[in-house]
Formats: sequence, structure tokens, C-alpha cells
Amino acid sequence: MMGGRMHRGWPGGRGRGPGRGGWQQADLPGADDAAAWLQGRLPDGWFTGAPDVTVDREEILIVGELPPLEGEFADTESGRADRAAAVAGRISRFRETTREERIEIARQAEHRYQRKVAWGARIGDTEELFTVASVPVMTRLRQPERIVLDTLVDSGVARSRSDALAWAVKLVGQHADEWLGELREAMARVDELRAKGPTGGSA
Repeated sequence: MMGGRMHRGWPGGRGRGPGRGGWQQADLPGADDAAAWLQGRLPDGWFTGAPDVTVDREEILIVGELPPLEGEFADTESGRADRAAAVAGRISRFRETTREERIEIARQAEHRYQRKVAWGARIGDTEELFTVASVPVMTRLRQPERIVLDTLVDSGVARSRSDALAWAVKLVGQHADEWLGELREAMARVDELRAKGPTGGSA
């Protein structure tokens, strides 16, 4: 039996946006039960266990582990290349053979949660994502921040300021997992307190 594992961009998978007076909840349905819904909806046998389900305000990403490859591959450059090719082929086969059913599941989930759905598959350390959303995010940067981005571009680390900003965000995510987790927990607590509202008597 699959038990869904949920990763959230914000607590509860609910959209948020900055507004006057603090963070305001966007007009999006909650996605707290997305992993559980997918647990019941996904066909048995697709994945070896529970897929990873990541939710933010725009997208639900579902990544599952495929069965391991059969057979042995030599621990040589040629053997490692053969294994990589076999893994790529297995993931490609899963993508093609499940396409129509994945489209139907995505259609239902998009109707239920008002978010796009993307898929991915993993074998060991190799993971491939299918048609994930690339969402533009507008921001204003002062000169010191622009210089950082331009340095990344000039050094060849990134192809453009947009790529440099995406690289920087990814780097922060990799090295600040604990802090981001604590921040999400704090935001979840704020949501709980806001939902309870004032309970004291009127003055």
C-alpha cells in the first residue's frame, strides 16, 4: 500500500502572496490531501513505493521510484555507460506506456486542486522529470544584486540573468533545507492560529 509523502512549497500546499498587512492566502483550494488522493488514484504497480508529491501554488509534482534494472553491469566506463542507457530506456518506456493514463489523472487532479500536474520517474540516483512547469517570477534587484548575477553570467556559470537567479535559488534550497523546514513549520503555526481566531469574550 502506498502512503503519500508530501513536500510543500508553503504549509498545506496553499497559495500565498504578499499583500497589504502581511501574507494573504490566495484563492486556491487546499492541497493537504493531494498525496492521499493520489495514493487512491494511481494504478498499483507503477512505482515500488509511495511517490514523492511536491505542491506549491502553481504545480503538483509527482515523482515515483521504478523497479530496479535486472542483470549486472560491469564496473567499467563501458559498463556504467550501458547502465545509464538502460536506465534512460526504462524511464522512457514508463513515460510512453503510461502517457494516456497520466494525462487523465492529471486532468482530474488539476480540476480538483486548480494546479498543473507534472510527473517524474526515478531509478536509483537517476531522476527524470516530465514537462514540469517553468513559471516566470518578476523581481526588482538593486545594483549589488545585479552585479552578482552578471558575475555568474560573465564567468559562464549561467547563460543569462534569469538562469543565474534560478541557479542561486537552487543553491539556497540545497544548503538551507533545515532553515526552510523550520520556516514552513512556523508558517503552518500561523495558519493554525489564524484559523482559530480570537476566542476571548468581547470587551
